[in-house]
Parts: sequence; structure tokens; C-alpha cells
Amino acid sequence: MSKNSPSSFEEKEIDMSAISRNIGGAFQSLSSFIFGCIQFFLRNIIIVGILFVLGVALGIYLDKTQKTYDHQIIVTPNFGSVDYLYSKIDLINSKINEGDTSFLRAIGLKNPDMLIKIEIKPITDVYRFINNSELNFEMLKLLADEGDVKKIVEEKATSKNYTYHIIYFSTKDFTTTTATTQPLLNYLNNSEFLAKVQKEYLNNVMLKLKANEQTLTQIDGILNEFAKTASGSNGSNLVYINENTQLNDVLETKNKLIEEQGNHRINLISMDKIIKENSAMLNAENNESVNGKLKFVLPLLFIGFFILMYLIRSFYRSQALKHKSN
Repeated sequence: MSKNSPSSFEEKEIDMSAISRNIGGAFQSLSSFIFGCIQFFLRNIIIVGILFVLGVALGIYLDKTQKTYDHQIIVTPNFGSVDYLYSKIDLINSKINEGDTSFLRAIGLKNPDMLIKIEIKPITDVYRFINNSELNFEMLKLLADEGDVKKIVEEKATSKNYTYHIIYFSTKDFTTTTATTQPLLNYLNNSEFLAKVQKEYLNNVMLKLKANEQTLTQIDGILNEFAKTASGSNGSNLVYINENTQLNDVLETKNKLIEEQGNHRINLISMDKIIKENSAMLNAENNESVNGKLKFVLPLLFIGFFILMYLIRSFYRSQALKHKSN
């Protein structure tokens, strides 16, 4: 039997006509919907206009008066105080959520009712983390072989070992260093145990600096003796001195000690505090979510609520008529 029989052509024509009717019906429904929306807004233009103006006016007022400001403090936790720092920040945030302003005032914060939240995050710096210790590099390489490097780098156990961390906090109004930042840092640095650790650590560094200086003086004495020997010797002795591996070891030791002394002096700059502040950024206006956009959001919200109430009322009336007719 032929595939292109008259019956198959008729079926296709029927299918096409059905599709055409469906498309026509869809366009008719869309046209009816658009016409109904136009009629609705024309009938309620005064109410919609009032809601729009009211929403814009209220939104402008709230955008000017109900602002949120973000603040950041970059800190370095010294003497193994990372876990201590994170626990203190978590405690403060829990007190903010509980509305415990008496605790916040007790730790020195001014206007604690303005605080919205506080949190801390590490600054991911893998290269510094690796350079600090060869053991860190080997550990990271071992962990990377067992999973995703990015996930390992950002997970809590690893990220707490980074040098720098950022304390974020938000307030309902402007704040100052005196009102918030300094009292917060004073509270974080108020640890009797870590203060003792700091004292002993600084003593050890000073002893190391002194010992290294003495060693460098001795090395300089050895190098001066070599120089005197070299200047008063013949050519064969000069060759011997140049090939002397002990002299190379002495020079290498001197360079390492000089580098170590420099690192110790740089580290001492940030070791005057348990939690050392590196920089701070205050009063950056928060424009995330609907912050600063209420003049656009509220008119749509008011009109949308009005439309919802209208639809609910229409649905209720239609159902009530059906019940009456039955």
C-alpha cells in the first residue's frame, strides 16, 4: 500500500487545522488577557496611581533613613590565636543575634544596638602559606592528590592557617574607630594566657637576635682572618683558599643569618599585639539586595498586593455565585 495515500494526507490536513485552531485560540486568550489587564488598570487607575506614588515616596524616605553600612578590619592573629579569634567573633555575633546589648556595652562597644552582624573570614593566600614552611607545601600537595585543590584550599581547617583574616561587621548607621573598631580590638587582645605566650615569644626572638648577632660577629672575624691570609700568601695558597668549601659554607651561613635577622625584625612589627590590626575600612554603604532600592521595590510591591487582593476577591465571588446557582 502506498505511504502517501489519500487518507494519510487527510490526517495531516486535520492535524494542521487542529494546530492552527490551537494557535488561534492561544492568541485569542492572550488578547483577552491583555485587554482584561488594560481594563483593570483603567478602572482602578486612581488607586494604582495612589499606590505607586505612596510606594515611591515611602521608598525614597526609607532609602535615606534606613541605610546599612559595612565595615572591614584586616587582622593578623599571632601566637597561635586563630581559634581564639574565631571563637570570640562567633560569641559576639551570637550576642548580637540575641540582642544582648549589655554584654556588648561591657566589652566597650558604643551604640551596640546599631550592630547587625559580625563575622570573620580568612584571606586565601596559598603562596604565602606555602612559603612559610616546606611542611605546608608537602601537606597541601598530599591533600591535593586526594581531592579538589580549590576545596582543600578554602576549607576551614586549611584556611585558618593563613596569615591574614578579615573581620566583617555591619551597622545601621555610621560608626567610628573610637565607637566600634578600637573597643573590638581591645576586647580581642584581652587574653591573660595569650599575653603570657606573647611575652615569652618576644623574649625568645630577642635572644635569637642577640645570638645571631654574636654569630655574625664571629663569622666576620673568620672572614677577616681569611682575608689577611689571602693577602699575605702566594698564588698557590690563593687557589687553595678559593677552593676551600669551608669558606663557602661560612659565607652561606652568614647570608642565611642576615636574612633571618631581617625576618625577625619585620615580624616584631606585628607582634606588639595578639590580634594585630593591619588596615580598616569603615562606613561603606551596603547596596545589596533591596538596600537603596526601596523606591523601586515598594511601588511594585503595593500594586502587586492590590492585584492579588483583587484576584482573591474575584475568585471568591465566582465561587459564591456557583454555590448559589447550585
